[in-house]
Amino acid sequence: MTTSTTTTTRVPLRVALADESSRDTLDGGWWPQSRDLAVELADLVDHFPEGRPRIVRVLYSPPDWESPPRRVQVAGGWVKTGAFPRDDTHLVLLTTATSDRRVLRLLVVPPGLTPGQGDEALLAASSRGNDRPAADVLRTVTEHPDVDPRDHWS
Repeated sequence: MTTSTTTTTRVPLRVALADESSRDTLDGGWWPQSRDLAVELADLVDHFPEGRPRIVRVLYSPPDWESPPRRVQVAGGWVKTGAFPRDDTHLVLLTTATSDRRVLRLLVVPPGLTPGQGDEALLAASSRGNDRPAADVLRTVTEHPDVDPRDHWS
């Protein structure tokens, strides 16, 4: 009997964060590689950019994920998760371990977008002055592929 093994190659974490001083609609964007929240959230938490606070809780938009868990094991322990009720905002809210429990709002870029669309969505979500909800950003990058992100978002 012959068995076949499938190896999934992970790419480095795809996240773009706005300046900490920014108070725009979004604090950045995250482009996971799959719809498996346990795998992707562990990657996000374990590889979150240096100098940023540790993530202790995550609220997510249910339509973005398949079979989301109530908590996810990460290198430093566990991260609790929760869902927005009946929500399709394409967001994750990351509660940090700061004294004020600051919450970062990140656009969730669908894993199936093209590299150009995904890069554009990350740029839009992390650009200073962004004033569009996550769903609007995704609609723009998928419906208008000819938009130059440097001119449109910055």
